[in-house]
Amino acid sequence: MKKAVFNLEPLGCPTCVKKIQSTLEKMEGVEEVKVLFHSNRVRTQFDENKVQAEDIQNTITKLGYPVLSQKVS
Repeated sequence: MKKAVFNLEPLGCPTCVKKIQSTLEKMEGVEEVKVLFHSNRVRTQFDENKVQAEDIQNTITKLGYPVLSQKVS
Protein backbone atom coordinates (compact mmCIF):
# COMPACT_ATOMS: atom_id res chain seq x y z
CA MET A 1 0.00 0.00 0.00
CA LYS A 2 1.08 3.51 -0.77
CA LYS A 3 -0.14 6.80 0.60
CA ALA A 4 -0.49 10.08 -1.27
CA VAL A 5 -1.45 13.59 -0.23
CA PHE A 6 -2.72 16.00 -2.88
CA ASN A 7 -2.74 19.74 -2.23
CA LEU A 8 -5.59 21.48 -4.02
CA GLU A 9 -6.66 25.01 -4.78
CA PRO A 10 -9.13 26.21 -2.12
CA LEU A 11 -12.34 24.17 -2.07
CA GLY A 12 -15.49 26.23 -2.42
CA CYS A 13 -17.94 24.26 -0.29
CA PRO A 14 -18.56 21.02 1.60
CA THR A 15 -20.29 19.62 -1.49
CA CYS A 16 -16.89 19.68 -3.22
CA VAL A 17 -15.57 17.40 -0.47
CA LYS A 18 -18.36 14.87 -1.00
CA LYS A 19 -17.91 14.94 -4.79
CA ILE A 20 -14.18 14.22 -4.58
CA GLN A 21 -14.49 11.64 -1.82
CA SER A 22 -17.31 9.65 -3.41
CA THR A 23 -15.60 9.59 -6.82
CA LEU A 24 -12.24 8.44 -5.47
CA GLU A 25 -13.83 5.79 -3.24
CA LYS A 26 -15.25 4.17 -6.39
CA MET A 27 -11.82 3.87 -8.04
CA GLU A 28 -10.40 0.37 -8.13
CA GLY A 29 -7.37 0.13 -5.86
CA VAL A 30 -8.19 3.15 -3.72
CA GLU A 31 -8.53 1.82 -0.18
CA GLU A 32 -8.99 5.00 1.86
CA VAL A 33 -9.87 8.63 1.07
CA LYS A 34 -9.99 11.62 3.40
CA VAL A 35 -10.78 15.06 1.97
CA LEU A 36 -9.73 17.87 4.33
CA PHE A 37 -11.87 20.92 3.53
CA HIS A 38 -10.05 23.52 5.64
CA SER A 39 -6.54 22.54 4.54
CA ASN A 40 -7.50 21.84 0.89
CA ARG A 41 -5.92 18.39 0.94
CA VAL A 42 -6.89 14.92 -0.16
CA ARG A 43 -5.23 12.02 1.65
CA THR A 44 -5.41 8.60 0.04
CA GLN A 45 -4.18 5.09 0.61
CA PHE A 46 -4.07 2.89 -2.47
CA ASP A 47 -2.81 -0.37 -3.94
CA GLU A 48 -0.08 0.61 -6.38
CA ASN A 49 -0.66 -2.64 -8.31
CA LYS A 50 -4.16 -1.43 -9.27
CA VAL A 51 -3.90 2.36 -9.46
CA GLN A 52 -1.18 5.02 -9.49
CA ALA A 53 -1.02 8.41 -7.78
CA GLU A 54 -1.13 10.05 -11.22
CA ASP A 55 -4.47 8.32 -11.94
CA ILE A 56 -5.92 9.70 -8.71
CA GLN A 57 -4.55 13.16 -9.48
CA ASN A 58 -6.03 13.07 -12.99
CA THR A 59 -9.42 12.08 -11.59
CA ILE A 60 -9.39 14.99 -9.12
CA THR A 61 -8.41 17.39 -11.91
CA LYS A 62 -11.15 16.07 -14.22
CA LEU A 63 -13.68 16.83 -11.48
CA GLY A 64 -12.61 20.47 -11.74
CA TYR A 65 -10.23 20.75 -8.79
CA PRO A 66 -6.66 21.57 -9.86
CA VAL A 67 -3.95 19.73 -7.93
CA LEU A 68 -1.12 22.05 -6.90
CA SER A 69 1.22 19.32 -5.64
CA GLN A 70 1.34 15.72 -4.49
CA LYS A 71 3.46 13.74 -2.06
CA VAL A 72 3.61 9.95 -2.32
CA SER A 73 5.03 7.72 0.40
